[in-house]
Amino acid sequence: MSDNMQPFDETLDDESLDAVDAEATEDCEDVEEFDPFEGMSDEELDALCDEDESLAGFGDVEPGFRSGFVALVGRPNAGKSTLLNACYGKKVAITSPVAQTTRRRMRAVVNRPGYQLVFVDTPGIHKPKDGLGSELNKSALFELNDVDVVAFLIDATKPIGRGDAWVAERVRCARCKKVLVLTKADEADPAQVMEQLKAAHELMEYDDEIVTSSVKNFNVDAFIETVAHFLPEGPRWFPEDMGTDASDETLVAEFVREKVLRRTRDEIPHSVGVICDALEQTKKVLRVHATIYVEREGQKGIIIGHQGIALKKVNTESRKALEKFFDKKIFLETFVKVDKDWRSSQRELDAFGYNPE
Repeated sequence: MSDNMQPFDETLDDESLDAVDAEATEDCEDVEEFDPFEGMSDEELDALCDEDESLAGFGDVEPGFRSGFVALVGRPNAGKSTLLNACYGKKVAITSPVAQTTRRRMRAVVNRPGYQLVFVDTPGIHKPKDGLGSELNKSALFELNDVDVVAFLIDATKPIGRGDAWVAERVRCARCKKVLVLTKADEADPAQVMEQLKAAHELMEYDDEIVTSSVKNFNVDAFIETVAHFLPEGPRWFPEDMGTDASDETLVAEFVREKVLRRTRDEIPHSVGVICDALEQTKKVLRVHATIYVEREGQKGIIIGHQGIALKKVNTESRKALEKFFDKKIFLETFVKVDKDWRSSQRELDAFGYNPE
């Protein structure tokens, strides 16, 4: 490993825990509650609802229809994105063995008879090393304030540590239902699963629990039914034909970044960011232009590779994934640029879309 690559450490020491805790507390204290309907009578509120049909959601629903939001929360690589894809039935969130793969909040809508579930995939909560890391933590914690159910994912194959305890404390304080989800059960033996469940219950109390394996499709439907049970009655928040709230540009950027991560692994994962510069639909093909950003010239050389072979492989794998998702021919053109401060610049982070809102 070169001197400009730093190993990722998921261990949260006391100083880091206190720093992140103080930052999250300060953010909460700075937010002033605002009620736009304060002072309005019941009659005025009823009239407002009658005038604004959008408040009724999308389409007519039968009495007793349930709907709501479910946040998938946990440490890095707990299996959140893999579970999201399994629940949705199609790949919308990228995955890789590299921590911090998920950087953007991703919502996927699952429609079933009698209810609509909106799953929210969040970045793994970890020890931040830069501005990007801090924004990812804020994004994950932000979702706890605005969902109906929090699914707390714990990897069945890894010992529960202080990082899990810190996440559990945030989940415990959330004003919603909590479901423990033990993931990757296919990689653990029964005794290990039981030990993990016991350790998880020492962290906090849950409204329900379930053991899953997304790659084996074990208990995925049961998980959906479990969280749906806690949904309140409500409208259909999204149209039935809507799958995800991510833009096409965001999906392109994420698919390309996934292939870069899988190709480079430990060499430059956290230094890579991707922006989709343009999408152009022609009669026969969707033309896509994207820029891969790194922090150093040496990293640029790694991505491009000898005679551009490495970048060609990234392009080929990305194009195939995009064609499968969009169900059309893709022409993909990528560029690699160096921006040494992009992970520490708030302006750059905003440009990449890495913020909690």
